[in-house]
Amino acid sequence: NLMKSKEVTLFGSTGLIGTLLLDILIKDNDYHKINVVTRKPISLNHKKIKIHIIDFSDSKSYSQTLRNSQIVFASIGTTQSKVKGNKESYRKIDFDIIYNIAKACKKSNVENFSFVSSSGANIKSNNFYLNLKGEIENSILNLNLSSTSVFRPSLLLGKRKEKRYGEKIAQLIMPFLSFLMPSKYKPIRAALVAKSMVNISKSIQPGFKIYHYKEIIKESK
Repeated sequence: NLMKSKEVTLFGSTGLIGTLLLDILIKDNDYHKINVVTRKPISLNHKKIKIHIIDFSDSKSYSQTLRNSQIVFASIGTTQSKVKGNKESYRKIDFDIIYNIAKACKKSNVENFSFVSSSGANIKSNNFYLNLKGEIENSILNLNLSSTSVFRPSLLLGKRKEKRYGEKIAQLIMPFLSFLMPSKYKPIRAALVAKSMVNISKSIQPGFKIYHYKEIIKESK
């Protein structure tokens, strides 16, 4: 089962999962080129990496970043505090960016698009965040890409570059309560999510597949 070395594009390389994804991709010989898409200059020096600085609000600028990629990863998210609780701007970041990436994937016939959603994502949810995640999933489902992998982790365990206080407290408390929870809501190490995203991108399943806690753990081996 010799896999031809692939080119990938990564959106969200500075976040918790994105940083780990990038690390795995750099070390993995199955990928020869990594396009890293970012809003502002970042210092990443590696022969495999090409940095694309784009304006995320310009939907046309997405296409050139993934034109030759077979695999596209997106781990994009913001926090309510960064957008000062403004739901419109939150939506712009969360929904528009992911949707624009998915549309560019469709246009370039990308083999697989993998993105991070959230456990509990549901268009019928009364929770703004989960409702939005559900809406994102639905719109991408309707784009009918040849292969989409959706990752729905619950609370992510791992060290972030930025401080998220509520999350920090939850990271301390949740693991103790996790045995009481249905598996799909259990906290999970971000490293396992990143690992399973890469593994799954190597054995592409056609259609739209959702991975929860149990599947993520299984595929991270």
